[in-house]
Amino acid sequence: MSISLPGRRQALKTIGLTAGASLLKVPVSNAAAEKTPAASFKFSLNMSTIRGQKLGFIRELQTAAKAGFSSVEIWIDTFQTYLQNGGSTAEAKKIIDDLGITVENAIGFAKWIADDELIRKTALKQLQGEMELLAKIGCKRIAAPPMGATALPLIDLNAVTERYITVLQMGRQTGVKPLAEMWGGSENLKKISHVLYITTESGHKDASVLLDAFHIFKGGSDPESLSFVGRHAIEVFHINDYPSDIAPAKISEPDRIYPGDGIAPLKQMLKILKNPDKPVILSLEVFNESYYAQDALLVAKTGLAKMKAVAAGI
Repeated sequence: MSISLPGRRQALKTIGLTAGASLLKVPVSNAAAEKTPAASFKFSLNMSTIRGQKLGFIRELQTAAKAGFSSVEIWIDTFQTYLQNGGSTAEAKKIIDDLGITVENAIGFAKWIADDELIRKTALKQLQGEMELLAKIGCKRIAAPPMGATALPLIDLNAVTERYITVLQMGRQTGVKPLAEMWGGSENLKKISHVLYITTESGHKDASVLLDAFHIFKGGSDPESLSFVGRHAIEVFHINDYPSDIAPAKISEPDRIYPGDGIAPLKQMLKILKNPDKPVILSLEVFNESYYAQDALLVAKTGLAKMKAVAAGI
């Protein structure tokens, strides 16, 4: 695999960086105000956890706040449906502020990584629009998963790096940072080492990874690989668990369960991730059909209690 990246160097020159630039720490506002059983963590609700109840954008936010969450991850499609039905970014921002919650990240699926140039061009336009909307409600991050490249062939990681630099530049313009998300069920960006490569090789100070306990298991990464990620490169971690009787090749998204209810080495992971300088955002992301059949507030409260129990003492 070639490591000659003239295009990357030119891109970095354009934005005033060098290829050897290190990943810098990004301060988290109001970190001192977030007091939890584990001071280095903030607890967030990814709306996937109550997505099956079909509450809609505003009721999802209200449910999270009522359950005790001060941080959330929203889904772009739910937010856009709210806007299409007469909502506004100004109204959403006021509701978010009144509830006292922070929208830490947004889950989107733009195909920024795709090999097809036309698909990628369309995806970048989509991502630009999503970033601009998110900036208006105070969201500072958006997931950048390998959507559009989950199957073979493998895309050279140097090419992926170039594409990630492009979305990082968009993030600088909009104020919404794209997090390189690892998907264990994907052929591309399957392992921790893959997302770590493109973030470090980019040389960009905003380069960050989005990892997930389920995907670490699904993709076959060793949890100890988290030690190599570095505290500068991870701000959000998707926390969940999985049962003992399903192999990585067979396990799927609906098999996710509450933290502490399965065999995931969560305490080991959290000890590695813990950062005394800034809180890591632990965001509960599950897609469990049995939880969707329950009251959303109960699910959110149960999830928060189990997250705190896993993080206690770390």
